[in-house]
Amino acid sequence: MTIDERIERLEFVTAAHIEQAKKDYEENRRIWREHQTEVAAIWRSMERRSEETDRRWHKTDERWRKADERFGELRAEADERGRRLDERIENLVSAIGELIQRMDKK
Repeated sequence: MTIDERIERLEFVTAAHIEQAKKDYEENRRIWREHQTEVAAIWRSMERRSEETDRRWHKTDERWRKADERFGELRAEADERGRRLDERIENLVSAIGELIQRMDKK
């Protein structure tokens, strides 16, 4: 093999390596772009889910606050009814005591 043949062979091999490197580079770029697209889609999905979760938590929190307010109202009503019942029982006991005293005097 002559020097010219060797150089020609070396140029052929080098050109093949360069061509393969270009193909590999383009393939890597394509894969990288696909990867970036997939990552962006995953982030968008996570953000949507996070927003939905936040919305549900706020809704649940609002329901709990309303329930607490209602339970507070019911507790106040029950306390008022209990106070009135205690007052009525006290008045009834006093009236029975007075009745017994009057009956004993007769």
